Amino acid sequence: MKQFGLSAKERIKSKNEFDLVYSAGEILFSSSQKFKAVFFIHKESETSGIKAAFAVSRKSGNAVWRNRVKRLFRESFRQNKQELKELVELKNVSLLIVFSPNMINQTNRKKIFLKEVLPEVVDLMNQVKAKL
Repeated sequence: MKQFGLSAKERIKSKNEFDLVYSAGEILFSSSQKFKAVFFIHKESETSGIKAAFAVSRKSGNAVWRNRVKRLFRESFRQNKQELKELVELKNVSLLIVFSPNMINQTNRKKIFLKEVLPEVVDLMNQVKAKL
């Protein structure tokens, strides 16, 4: 796997994995309540690692705004995934995590920047680390 990229093996793609996360996973909110993460820890997994997805509802804004938010989520996760990845491999579990906006949309935030998203994603990842 790429050290600084987000390979296909590190992304949640199948409907079964999304269903597992949303049905049996836990929900965490960032400190400002702007973003949320739904995660599932699979303890009896034969492989350890992290799989992530970034979901933005159509109600949040137009396609350009939604895609920008997903790109910012991906970049924030990519920059900070290393220590979470090491902890998951140390504990020998599989982690599925979905990031999405909670209280933020295009009507109340026309422009969104990495400096706003990055600390919130780091906060969510630290909360997930505490649950491991």
